Amino acid sequence: MTTAPDSELTQEQSRAIAGAIREELARRRISRQFLADKARLSLSTLEKALSGSRPFTLATIIRLEEALGLRLRHADLEQPAPAAGLAPDELGSYSRPAVAWLIGGYLTLRPSFGDPGAIYAYRIDIAWDETASCLTFREAARLDTAFTQFGTVAVPNQSGHIYLVTNRHGQYRLMVLGRPTIEGEMYGTLTSLKAGRGTSLTPVCTTLALIPLGNFEIPPSFGRITPDQSAHAAYRQHLDRVVADEFALFAGLGKATV
Repeated sequence: MTTAPDSELTQEQSRAIAGAIREELARRRISRQFLADKARLSLSTLEKALSGSRPFTLATIIRLEEALGLRLRHADLEQPAPAAGLAPDELGSYSRPAVAWLIGGYLTLRPSFGDPGAIYAYRIDIAWDETASCLTFREAARLDTAFTQFGTVAVPNQSGHIYLVTNRHGQYRLMVLGRPTIEGEMYGTLTSLKAGRGTSLTPVCTTLALIPLGNFEIPPSFGRITPDQSAHAAYRQHLDRVVADEFALFAGLGKATV
């Protein structure tokens, strides 16, 4: 690891923090000038740190954390960064070649939370992030674009399952998927929050299916798929497999619950 004075972060740490800041800027749709002003920094200082031409100092990071209301430093900040092409231990310590088969786009299916009988269909893209040295995912083609999710992918050898994890300021959403079938399909569960009346949020767990987009000769349908649409029957079969083939069980509710 590249050494640096006590007041500065290493190059590896600076790159990781720069990536986190750029992500927050994009997510919140704020400018670098706005952030610099709020953090009481010059735009030049922020630009140089984000570009990698100047390492972050601890004083700069503290100001940025206060401006964003977000902790950028981690408890393991002083630990060596993972080797290039190797995910950190908390994601399963997998290598890039070992998970290359996961990279790609997927039709994603779950029951609609607000329309009984309908199926919600959207897209998930899984890719390798060089800066974070791990697989990441991002949703697309959602009707409710404001709730589009993105996060990291954990692939631990011990459980044999794949975890797509969203963590935004301590609020988690989790997908747990079994290993792919011979066709590359993955089945499991989604645990999230369902919007209710007003500001009410209710925990919800439901069936989930990810189907490789390459399996379709004709582009699949996205959006809210109702029983009268041609794609509904095939989509329903995929979701029914979660319980029927025991990719997931719902304790106390039996196989009939989907």
